[in-house]
Amino acid sequence: MRDLFAHFHAVVIAEIEALVHDGQVPAGLDLSRVTIEPPRDPTHGDIATNAAMVLAKPAGMNPRAFAEKLLARLKTAEDVTDASVAGPGFINLRIADSFWHARLADILAAGPSYGDSEMGKGRRVNIEYVSANPTGPMHVGHGRGAVVGDALAALLEKAGFQVCREYYINDAGAQVDVLARSLHLRYREALGETIGDIPEGLYPGEYLKDAAVILAARDGKKFLDAPEAEWIAALRDFAIDTMMGLIREDLKALGVEHEVITSERAITKAGGIETAIATLESQDLVYVGVLEPPKGKLPDDWEPREQTLFRSTQFGDDVDRPLKKSDGSWTYFAADIAYHFDKVRRGFNEMIDIWGADHGGYVKRMQAAVTALTGGKAGLDVKLCQLVNLFDKGQPVRMSKRAGTFVTLRECVDQVGKDVFRFVMLIRRNDQALDFDFAKVVEQSKDNPVFYVQYAHARASSVLRHAVEQFRTTELAPGSLAQTKLALLSDRDEIAVIRLLAQWPRLVEGAAEAHEPHRVAFYLQEVAAAFHGLWNKGNADASLRFIQADEKDVTLARLALVQAVAFVIASGLAVFGVEPLAEMRA
Repeated sequence: MRDLFAHFHAVVIAEIEALVHDGQVPAGLDLSRVTIEPPRDPTHGDIATNAAMVLAKPAGMNPRAFAEKLLARLKTAEDVTDASVAGPGFINLRIADSFWHARLADILAAGPSYGDSEMGKGRRVNIEYVSANPTGPMHVGHGRGAVVGDALAALLEKAGFQVCREYYINDAGAQVDVLARSLHLRYREALGETIGDIPEGLYPGEYLKDAAVILAARDGKKFLDAPEAEWIAALRDFAIDTMMGLIREDLKALGVEHEVITSERAITKAGGIETAIATLESQDLVYVGVLEPPKGKLPDDWEPREQTLFRSTQFGDDVDRPLKKSDGSWTYFAADIAYHFDKVRRGFNEMIDIWGADHGGYVKRMQAAVTALTGGKAGLDVKLCQLVNLFDKGQPVRMSKRAGTFVTLRECVDQVGKDVFRFVMLIRRNDQALDFDFAKVVEQSKDNPVFYVQYAHARASSVLRHAVEQFRTTELAPGSLAQTKLALLSDRDEIAVIRLLAQWPRLVEGAAEAHEPHRVAFYLQEVAAAFHGLWNKGNADASLRFIQADEKDVTLARLALVQAVAFVIASGLAVFGVEPLAEMRA
């Protein structure tokens, strides 16, 4: 069974339809709002439905009266051992232990692929993430966006979508000219010139020194005394290629690889901006006009002037947006419109962009442009990643010798490891600020979620290793464990763990649909806590330990549960791109 909630949803719908057939409730009810989910309080039951709450009014009935009619039928449904009405009409169901034992067998049969879904039906989704300007090494904030994007891509793939991971190089703006000038300064330094303090407006990072040495070795003094017009294009290309190489290496260290890398400059040179704007013009969505002055205090340099504008207010934006600068060149917004139109022309009607929090004011206009370009056929979801605050033993960490102004992503990954960094980046919603303490994230305690989840997998692996001393390898194979006497798992906490594991397919689909990979982290912590709880019960009561020397059938049943815990944790960590640990050392 792929999804127990979908199964019981079908059961509830069938019983409602039976009530309609019997004339107990009217026909024509809209059943789309009926949901099946875990009750908020687990003591109330295993599954809850809002059916009576959402259908009573259209049926012209009191919610509890509707609930009582439905309750009578649900009590006789297969696998339901009890049903009750709570509050104003919620129906809670208790499910037979045998049903949960069968779900345990499902997990053992699927292994780490448990939770795989066909929900996406192979639909193509483009996820653009990182897209850091190629002006230097990435900082930790870029790393958060990289992990969120990469985990979301893996989550969507697990849910049955066809995902394209994409990086967009902003290589056509003024910042890459500044990069070229910064490199030229370091190039002069590499040739023996004393450059003094880095002038304001140039990039001060040490990382440009290595690139300058390579440039000097390749071209000698070719650009030393030449005017800027003769070297800026060549140094710009060299700098971009060098920085992108650096960025790729940093991403590789984080376990992130993009299938597609798209260049802003390439789209611009190919006339992509003109094509996209012409598409908007054909719909009378571009005009020349004067914007209202900004609200609040006017900037000193503001003056009303005619501008080429996109009618973004027709699509939910606050104001219409300029497409050209005062010098007649295209705005960054126009270039971004062209880029997203390029995605659409490549066949992507579902797009997700992972941006930094400083781009929050840019979301509405970009979504407006995508809607306008496609007549509403394409959608853009933007996930904003809030800041990462760095600490070490509680003290703020802000500076890096290598970058000059910030702690680089690579420095952080090298210090704590790829897996720790990736997991920590997902323990909060992307739109919440995240505190990252170098000491705490590697701390071996239950207060560290990375350790807590990994330790649960390591504990499960340890139990299975010790079982080899008592059983044949064939008896411990997942398929064999699935055929053991699982009915011997009768302790309520054991059943509770199975019930939690069985929710993994639903969580995968829900998190994928909401584009929220952090839900996986929350779930894994819950699974880890439940499993550690079983372990602790065994420490307190020897009869509840996983391995019982004189109780072969009981032990094999418990080992089946241990193996299922390991599979589900491994499945969740795979979404995060984190290796599940078989053992942990101090």
